[in-house]
Amino acid sequence: MSTTLRLYNTLTREKADFQPIDPQNVRMYVCGPTVYDYAHIGNARPVIVFDVLYRLLRHVYGAEHVTYARNITDVDDKINARALRDHPGLPLNEAIRLVTEKTETQFHADVASLGCLEPTVEPRATDNIPQMIAIIERLIANGHGYVAEGEVLFDTKSMRDYGQLSKRPLDEQQAGARIAVDAHKKNPGDFVLWKLSAHNEPGWESPWGRGRPGWHIECSAMSGRYLGEVFDIHGGGLDLIFPHHENEIAQSRCAHGTDVMANVWMHNGFVQVEGRKMSKSEGNFVTIHDLLHTQTFGGQQWPGEVLRLAMLMTHYREPIDFSVKRLEEAERLIAKWPVPEGIEGEPDGAVLDALSEDLNTVAAVQELHALAQAAKADPEKLSAFAASAALLGIMPKKTEVDEALASAVDALVGMRLEMLKAKNFAEADKIRDDLSAKGIQLKDGKDVATGERVTTWEVKR
Repeated sequence: MSTTLRLYNTLTREKADFQPIDPQNVRMYVCGPTVYDYAHIGNARPVIVFDVLYRLLRHVYGAEHVTYARNITDVDDKINARALRDHPGLPLNEAIRLVTEKTETQFHADVASLGCLEPTVEPRATDNIPQMIAIIERLIANGHGYVAEGEVLFDTKSMRDYGQLSKRPLDEQQAGARIAVDAHKKNPGDFVLWKLSAHNEPGWESPWGRGRPGWHIECSAMSGRYLGEVFDIHGGGLDLIFPHHENEIAQSRCAHGTDVMANVWMHNGFVQVEGRKMSKSEGNFVTIHDLLHTQTFGGQQWPGEVLRLAMLMTHYREPIDFSVKRLEEAERLIAKWPVPEGIEGEPDGAVLDALSEDLNTVAAVQELHALAQAAKADPEKLSAFAASAALLGIMPKKTEVDEALASAVDALVGMRLEMLKAKNFAEADKIRDDLSAKGIQLKDGKDVATGERVTTWEVKR
């Protein structure tokens, strides 16, 4: 293997060469969706980011030597609430099944549209309850867990270096805790491993009574079952560092007696929408489904490859402002790329080098664009472009438009650009309006390299 991957590790706060535990089985776990509602654009970012990493690992080590686990959380209080809201006349377990199956199916359709590969395994939390109970029993037996008022809790003070990932010392966490509310806890920072279920809540039999797992124990059980007690990479969003990932580490290390849970921890940055934090109260809550299938964002539907490219035009560790402007920029860029079909080759070295340096997709996209332009003049470079685009998971698609229509529209677009240069705005506007009336939408922008006006077009969807 000649390619050396360098990855930023949240645990050490530094970038280092990636050394897999076993190059014959490189293992990665990423926290997946809680299936109670349609996935939003913030949920899409880790799915896309770690899909690129998955593709890169497969290229470097071989597809058969990489195991990627991404879980489905199908037991959660939010799911219970949604089931009661949407199906009030059904038994809770039946209502929960309807909610989770529908939402999981939609999630799979959405991320497939974004060009994401299926993970190697996709375990559901409810299929791993025995594994969760076994870990909790082990934690109690070795002094890291205790039972109090119907709950099983993790004793944070029993772990000498708790807080290693988030760099939040335990005493600082305790200072802000609501001790009165958590009087049954040994320490304010202790967290739930298992809680009892009321008669109208989902539950499983356990040594501590009929109940359900805490959120954090789910990922410890599923990652341990499918990837082992220590594995290579654990990924997720920045918002999961504390408490979720911190508590995963605590449970797994203390249950298995290991120094680490995963060797490398990777986290993608936050997503804003049009410069503001995304929330339903702000009116800027955007789902992947809405972007793909409705005209609620920017007045049009957006192809999956455009959404994906828009995400990858920002480095994964940086915050991203998801906006109509960003989507239009991605759309203009991808419209300039060739559409290779049935062409095989090896990724371009510059693209591979960029991705190997902590998934620098910004540099990789720039190199890919340069390669696309070069391929227009030198068809022999088309195979390298195709393989490089596939490595990023971005494949330009051919628009199903009659060639005669395309030629006619291109001629009118060129005429309009000449009208604009001549400042004959009335005639330019008339061409635009006539095309719009025929179902052709024009989009003006600037060439990234030259700054000159460029116009792309599409058939209105």
